[in-house]
Amino acid sequence: MNNRALSASCSPNIRVAVLGAGGLGRGMVAMLAQRSGLLCVALADTTGYCYQPLGLGPEALAGVSQVDQLPEAVPSKQAIIALLQEHGQQLDALFLAIPNLPVTLYAETMRQIAESTPFQGVVVDALKRTQAVEHLLPLDGLYRSQRLLHITGAGATPGFLTTVAAVAAQSFVEVLSVDIHFGVGVANWEAYRATIREDFLHLEGFDAERVQAMTDAEIESELNAREGLLHLTNMEHADDIILELAGVCPRDRVTVGGVVDTRHAKKPVSTTVTITGRTVSGAVGSHRFVVSDECTMVDNVCGPAVGFICRAALLHQHGTYGLLNSAELMPRFKPKTMPYQASSLALPQADEALLAAGV
Repeated sequence: MNNRALSASCSPNIRVAVLGAGGLGRGMVAMLAQRSGLLCVALADTTGYCYQPLGLGPEALAGVSQVDQLPEAVPSKQAIIALLQEHGQQLDALFLAIPNLPVTLYAETMRQIAESTPFQGVVVDALKRTQAVEHLLPLDGLYRSQRLLHITGAGATPGFLTTVAAVAAQSFVEVLSVDIHFGVGVANWEAYRATIREDFLHLEGFDAERVQAMTDAEIESELNAREGLLHLTNMEHADDIILELAGVCPRDRVTVGGVVDTRHAKKPVSTTVTITGRTVSGAVGSHRFVVSDECTMVDNVCGPAVGFICRAALLHQHGTYGLLNSAELMPRFKPKTMPYQASSLALPQADEALLAAGV
């Protein structure tokens, strides 16, 4: 990666830029400070960027509400592109913690990065929406031509829980359903404004246009009317397309929902993922994985994302470029017959890329 030798232990340091300085972006800065072999050297949001080649830690963000308030920040209305145009060759990896609103934002941002900056490394995101992944799929060829490797859906869900499902699927000859039910607790919703706004999209009576037009005061008023709790069902969540692309099951067999408490850090319910399938003897059974209530949203999003950054760095070193998703890095599920046609990205293409990389 950028001609730097990276060992299996993620050393020497992978130089990471965190794009987005909300709750998850700040959480990633803190996570990187406690992981060996990685160094956060840049941070960007809608106000500007800060590049610190010796490292940027969470203490630098204390009392700072936006990036342009940092002492050595460069104000910019196009901070991500400005950062990568100036320092793209000094960066190994990007973590995208930007909103999914509008749903095309990830794809538009990545196209700009690929076409107008010198960055050639790995990108890991924590996006949530199915449509956002669908907009990324056509970029695979562009990534390959620009020597970029993008691992999408690499946070908690999709990401951590999606990959649990992909591994658990191996016990069955056919996966009948995957059910993800999460619990999230945040003491202050304003620290996760973008995430909470996206959750509103899944409430009855709300759509992207309405949510984007709402002020923070209107969001807070709606939360007050719901006593701070958001009950989410049948969400448009990218776990479905990611498991489909990985060959696990058709997307209509995947359901995602949960409860978000925007007033308390304690989770309102435990997070679980249940995989139901048919065994080789014809029996029907289920695996159920329960996530520790002590692990916060930052732990479950940023922790796995760091792991995918390390994996992507090694793949990139071996010449793997293009778009992959988190579940495609798990053991490949191969049913006897595939009862569906995967979406836009051909499954053999992903297999071929991983085989060429020696994984």
